[in-house]
Amino acid sequence: MPYMLLIMEPHGQRAERGLAGGQEAYARMQRFGEGLQARGLLRASESLASTDQAVRLQVREGQARLVDGPFAETKEMVGGFYLLDCATRDEAVAIARACPAAEWATVEVREAAPCYHGAEA
Repeated sequence: MPYMLLIMEPHGQRAERGLAGGQEAYARMQRFGEGLQARGLLRASESLASTDQAVRLQVREGQARLVDGPFAETKEMVGGFYLLDCATRDEAVAIARACPAAEWATVEVREAAPCYHGAEA
């Protein structure tokens, strides 16, 4: 089953960490991903740029609305993700527990599934 680990970082944490700290954190995450790849569990992974560079889009009644980041109303941002193939939720949670980002961020574990009620097969 596909599970996504979403790395939920506090806003501003990257700047506080500095260049050397950021490079070390990124290297740890890269090694973690390489280990998942070697075990045949990793479908995809990416680090995401800060919300300072993001844009949000909504279309309501045919009208598009764009809002440029950063987004003051949020306390966290999605800093990256791992898309995994896991046999069970427990396996995905165990992998999340081993993720280095769990030391400085929240790792949210979500099963990939249709977005409508009653989709459980």
